[in-house]
Amino acid sequence: MEHGSRRSILDRPILIAIPILIGLFVTRSPFFMTATTLDPAAGGEVWADQPVELIVTPQFETGKTDIFTTGATHMALLHNAILRGYNSIYQQAPHVRPADALDFAGYCRTWFRFVKTHHDDEEAVLFPKVAEVLRDETVWEGTHREHEAFLEGLAEFDRYAAAVTEQGRPFDGDELRRVMHTFQDAFATHFHSEIRTIAALAEHPNAPRPGSPEEAQASATFKSWGKSTVMKAGTLDVVPFFLLNLDGTAEDGRWQNWPPIPAPVKWGLVNIAGAWHARWWKFSSCLGGRPRRLYALE
Repeated sequence: MEHGSRRSILDRPILIAIPILIGLFVTRSPFFMTATTLDPAAGGEVWADQPVELIVTPQFETGKTDIFTTGATHMALLHNAILRGYNSIYQQAPHVRPADALDFAGYCRTWFRFVKTHHDDEEAVLFPKVAEVLRDETVWEGTHREHEAFLEGLAEFDRYAAAVTEQGRPFDGDELRRVMHTFQDAFATHFHSEIRTIAALAEHPNAPRPGSPEEAQASATFKSWGKSTVMKAGTLDVVPFFLLNLDGTAEDGRWQNWPPIPAPVKWGLVNIAGAWHARWWKFSSCLGGRPRRLYALE
């Protein structure tokens, strides 16, 4: 009888997998992370809103709701997650303990993948579609030049982090900061400038008329690109990184439900998908949509 019971369990691997998965979830999920929340506006603590200034969204600044202001606003929210990621790396790098170096380097490489896939997806998908809607191939000329200005420094950043994770190079936070300084100005300029460029397209002579089929097409372009760009970058790394660097308290909490992902799905992306690289996320700037004290500065 005992032998038969063991055999029946082995014949149903799901009975073995479930407790293993539960154990992994309990020990690794971001759901069980503890962190001290803070109010960046109160001052007194270094957080992920410097050295690169975060972006004020065009809708919050102007109150406009046309498709390009809306598209620029959603892009700004995405950019701010990237900027918080950059700032969280910059601020924590000199304080990373040797025992945390590999985890921090993994967090850094995820940030690189986030930026690189974001850039590549803009160039391959979003920019051509918007240029087609406006019947103007010149609208992104300045943006292309801005991209080129920081890509080499970005690649050097990843090469340094990869040397730590793959070649056993000792981590040096000051050296990582040196690399970051080589592209910080161009990177910051672009991430702010692109938002102004998109918002200004509302005044383009070929901008779609409100209520027209062309406007619906342009709106669909921004929405579909926005839904897919982060997800296809990496469900187990880039997506948790993105969600754990979103501040739902910013701009009077106006964007606390952005992106419009059903709450159970968002929870799963952070706490189940995020469990795969759980040790990396202690360096994130937010938890549960609220700013948190930076781990390496505690």
